[in-house]
Amino acid sequence: MDFTLDEEQEALRDAVRGLLKGYDPAVDAERRRHVTGEDPGFDEGLWGRLAEMGVLGLPFAEADGGMDAGPVEVAVVCEEIGRVLAPEPYVASVVLAGGLVAALGSDEQRAELLGGLASGERLLAYAEGEVAEPVVQGARADTIVWNVGGEVLVGPRPDGVTAYRTHDGGRAARLELDRGAVTPLGAGGDATDVVALVKAQAQIAACHEALGAMDTALRMTTAYLTTRKQFGVTLNRFQALTFRAADLYTALELTRSIVTWATLVAAESDDPVAVRHAAARAKLQTARAGRLIGQEAIQLHGGIGMTAEYAVGHYASRLTALNHWLGDAREQVALLSAGLTDHTVLDPLDA
Repeated sequence: MDFTLDEEQEALRDAVRGLLKGYDPAVDAERRRHVTGEDPGFDEGLWGRLAEMGVLGLPFAEADGGMDAGPVEVAVVCEEIGRVLAPEPYVASVVLAGGLVAALGSDEQRAELLGGLASGERLLAYAEGEVAEPVVQGARADTIVWNVGGEVLVGPRPDGVTAYRTHDGGRAARLELDRGAVTPLGAGGDATDVVALVKAQAQIAACHEALGAMDTALRMTTAYLTTRKQFGVTLNRFQALTFRAADLYTALELTRSIVTWATLVAAESDDPVAVRHAAARAKLQTARAGRLIGQEAIQLHGGIGMTAEYAVGHYASRLTALNHWLGDAREQVALLSAGLTDHTVLDPLDA
C-alpha cells in the first residue's frame, strides 16, 4: 500500500486548506464562534464555494454531477475540515446521506439529489429510525435519507422538527417519519448490508476529521509548552510534561497509521466485511486517542484551556462528539469481539 499523496491529492489538500483558512484559530480566533453562534450553524456561502470547487460532489460519479473520486480524496478533505473545526456538515451530508443515495438511488433520484448536493443547492441529512435523534443539520436539510430497519427511504424534511444546538457548536434535530411523504430509495427492500458499508465509509471519513482535530490540538499544546514560562523556564523544560506530550504524539501517529490503513482498505477492497472491520478498528483507536489528546490538551494548557475564548477546549468538544457519532468505542469493541469465535483456539502447550 502506498501511503503518500500524489500531486493531484496534494493540490486538493492545499485548495481546501486555503478555502477553510478563515476558521484557523491562528488566523481568526472569532470566525468559528461567530458562524456557529447563528443558525444554521455553518457558513452557507462557504458551502457554496466548496460546491464550486467540486468538493461536495467529490465521491460521486461524473454522470451524477460528481468528480468520481475515492476514499483517499474524501479523507484529504475531512482532515482539513478537522484541522480548523470547520462546522460544515461534510461527512454527514455528503459521505453518509449522499453515499446512500449514490449506492441505492435510481438514475432519476441520483440525478436530482446528488446533482443538487454537488451544486450546493440541496442539503441532505441522514436519519435512523422512525423517530430519529440526533440528526445532524436535520432542521436545515432539504431532504432526509431515512434508514428504518434496513429499509432506506427518502423525502422532504418533515414538519414538527425539534432543533437544538450541540455542545460542539453544531446543530442537530429530532425528526419523526411521515410515511406518506417518503418514497423508497431505488428499488426499495432490505438494504442492511449497503447501509452498513456506507456507514463504515462515513466512519472512516469521520476518523480523518478527528485526526485533523487531534493534530491541531497537539500542535497548539506543544507550542504552548515551548512558550509559557513557570519559575523562569518554559514548561517544556519540565520532564513530566514533556513525557505527557510525547505520549500524545505516539497516540496521534498510531491513529494516523490505522486510519490511513482503513482508508486504503476502503479504496482497494471489494469485501464489504473487510471494510466494516477496518472502519471499526479505526473508529476504536480514534475514539480512545481523541479522548486522550482532547483531555490532555486542556490539562497541559492549565486554566486557559478551560475558557470558552481559547480554542483548545473546542477541539476537545468536537473530538468528544465525533467519538459518540456513528458508534462509540464500546460499540466498536462489541463488533470486533463478535468475530473472535470465527477463529480456532490455539493451545500454547500443544506442541
